[in-house]
Amino acid sequence: MKIFLAQQNYHIGNFESNTTKIISAIEEAKQQGGDIIVFSELSVCGYPPRDFLEFDDFILKCNQAVDAIRQHADTIAVIIGAPERNPIKEGKDLFNAAFFLYDKKIKAIAHKTLLPTYDVFDEYRYFEPAYEWNVIEHKGKKIALTICEDIWNLGNNPLYRICPMDKLMEQQPDIMINISASPFDYTHDEDRKAIIKANVLKYKLPMFYCNAVGSQTEIVFDGASMVFDKSGNLCGQLPFFESTLQGFVLNDDGSIDAPVIEPASRVPDTELAPLVLNEHLNIAQVHDAIVMGIKDYFGKMGFSKAIIGSSGGIDSAVTIALACTALGPENVRAVLMPSQYSTDHSVNDAVALSKNLGNPYDVVPIKNIYDAFLQELQPIFKDLPFSLAEENIQSRSRGNLLMAIANKFGYILLNTSNKSELATGYGTLYGDMAGGIGVLGDCYKLQVYALANYINRQKEIIPGNIITKAPSAELRPGQKDSDSLPDYAILDKILYQYIERRQGPKEIKAQGFDAALVDRVLKMVNVNEYKRNQFCPIIRISPKAFGVGRRVPIVGKYLS
Repeated sequence: MKIFLAQQNYHIGNFESNTTKIISAIEEAKQQGGDIIVFSELSVCGYPPRDFLEFDDFILKCNQAVDAIRQHADTIAVIIGAPERNPIKEGKDLFNAAFFLYDKKIKAIAHKTLLPTYDVFDEYRYFEPAYEWNVIEHKGKKIALTICEDIWNLGNNPLYRICPMDKLMEQQPDIMINISASPFDYTHDEDRKAIIKANVLKYKLPMFYCNAVGSQTEIVFDGASMVFDKSGNLCGQLPFFESTLQGFVLNDDGSIDAPVIEPASRVPDTELAPLVLNEHLNIAQVHDAIVMGIKDYFGKMGFSKAIIGSSGGIDSAVTIALACTALGPENVRAVLMPSQYSTDHSVNDAVALSKNLGNPYDVVPIKNIYDAFLQELQPIFKDLPFSLAEENIQSRSRGNLLMAIANKFGYILLNTSNKSELATGYGTLYGDMAGGIGVLGDCYKLQVYALANYINRQKEIIPGNIITKAPSAELRPGQKDSDSLPDYAILDKILYQYIERRQGPKEIKAQGFDAALVDRVLKMVNVNEYKRNQFCPIIRISPKAFGVGRRVPIVGKYLS
């Protein structure tokens, strides 16, 4: 039996585009003699559709797309994901479903059992869990068809009472097929391999796993669809961050007619949960995820050009380099906005960066704008000493200039704030926190440096001085980040324990960090929730990003 995995990049609610992609892949698989072609979770409408699911018209368009697709499921079986109405009034209105199409008919429908409600997931808000489980017979094979989270409970997850595969095993299936929309983070490749291997070894069945690819605002799907034989060997893995179609031959004995990429002995046995921050972990994947996040955000929003404030610092340099890779350097406009406090080397470094990348840049000094603000405010400020107010005027002047140029020429402003700054509130609302999407908002400062070195892996793109000099916002004479923040080498490690690992103050102090410093850092995180609540969407690359996956009260007093 020849089974194709169609790893595709969908656009939420763009039924015409999604349906065209799906039908095109079906026709190609038929030409190559495919028996089954598998698409990812909610492929018809795109994942996650969120409150679009509450519109009757949206569900109607899903049904119409399924009807159009099944006309092409004649000589090949097609597995697609779409919402399905629940006929029982007592439950939720919809199921998250996998449709099995063949002979131009809907031959079977499998419903998702385990509906995640953690981190970026909120599926129980919309869907009813499955209450029956049946294998699907096709060309002499019994297929156990599951959806994403359904394979993540092997009977030992306290979040769930039911193990769908245990139910399906009662009917003696020959093969497992899982359709997923599993988001990227820098630990998830290892996590998925471990869980698929565990399923294969427990049930002694091969598994075909089809994952979505592409970015949906802040959530990135990396693809990396996989095929495992019944012995737990990885026999096929589709590329990361690419749309592709690939077929695999399943032999009658459960083996895969393909060379083993990774023997079972080398496939991870457990999920990856680093106890400490490793800024270099899967940094190439992080780079590619952010590039895809930028590219898809612009492409799916209908924009093509970006604007960025270029300061000569590490954050803006990495952001500009990533944007140039995603959009092409000709579509990335850097604006240098020096003040009287800016150093010559910062301006020179920013110019050198744009020359290395080949992107256009402008120099717009803000001294006169800044002085005009101070002059108009003098009757109110009087002779009060220089403070945060004057610093923030500079930042907001830059934000105004960037947004003015963006409005005039149809650009999207890319925000350059990193996770360390966002965590501690080291940023100015409506100033350097302005932007359409946060490029580095889920990367700690140490990870930003790791990205810079990765970008420079073959030749110097980011000038060396940008990487080696002490970071500074340059809002007052001689200012350095270290005047306001602990050293990033310590700060980032504390933040990682609190944000990613959800460790409390006692647990973090027990790891050897200075008690007063821990209290100070955690207080900064909590009191600045109001700033993050007003921030733009952030491209997610970690297991716990600021945004939809982290819901903390703005006025909460915990640790404050």
